[in-house]
Amino acid sequence: MKTARQKKARKNLGFFINNFKFRPPFQILIDGTFAFAALENKFNIQDQLSKYFQAEVKLLTTPCIILETEKLCSFSKAITGAMQIVKQYPIHKCGHEKHSITGTKCLLSMVGKNNPSRYIIATQDRELQEILRKIPGVPIIYLHGKAPTLEAPSQASNEYARGVREELGMSAWEKENSITLKKAAGIENKTEQKLKKKRKKGGPNPLSCLKKKKKLRTEPSNNKTGVKSGKVKKRKKIKLAPHIKEALVNEMKNKQT
Repeated sequence: MKTARQKKARKNLGFFINNFKFRPPFQILIDGTFAFAALENKFNIQDQLSKYFQAEVKLLTTPCIILETEKLCSFSKAITGAMQIVKQYPIHKCGHEKHSITGTKCLLSMVGKNNPSRYIIATQDRELQEILRKIPGVPIIYLHGKAPTLEAPSQASNEYARGVREELGMSAWEKENSITLKKAAGIENKTEQKLKKKRKKGGPNPLSCLKKKKKLRTEPSNNKTGVKSGKVKKRKKIKLAPHIKEALVNEMKNKQT
């Protein structure tokens, strides 16, 4: 099961590496809900996430998340332990030092519209996960029991990556040129023009109705010597017996005398 989980993690992480330029050490922003789940399941975040990603990871938190966990400590001792876990990680400046906000709003402000700093968000908050899925290029990791799970790329991330691949290699000039060429050729993106026109049933082909012309026989032309062109038939030589030859010779001599 561990190898299957690691293969799935490499596949999902590879998507963000190839399409959104994620690079190790991977920056993971951890909120109080993830720290609380790790404490309950006795999950060592630093060691286990490094093994899970098979790469160097950089665990981070924000001042807003620390203040939020501190306020919740009065409700449960387990939250106090989660606060201590969160406090041991480096604090990333979020810009809300003067006026702190909730951990959810703080993480959303860190991610922005397209996650330019390439954060991986570690949270158990379902509502926050739903919002993050609508932002392209935001990997989400959560704990399923004691097992870490890197969520598959969201629909927003897949659509964004598909659009980048389609536009890859086309400059602005090439796009304008392709549009002008399509207009010149009469090709438009209308659905009506994509439909193929049905052929009307017509009569037979008029060329097939024409009568076949009779081929005229042409006699081979004679050459200057009077011999027909083409193959020349050889005459068979008639052989005479010796006594007939002598008789003919004697007859010719008698006629001369």
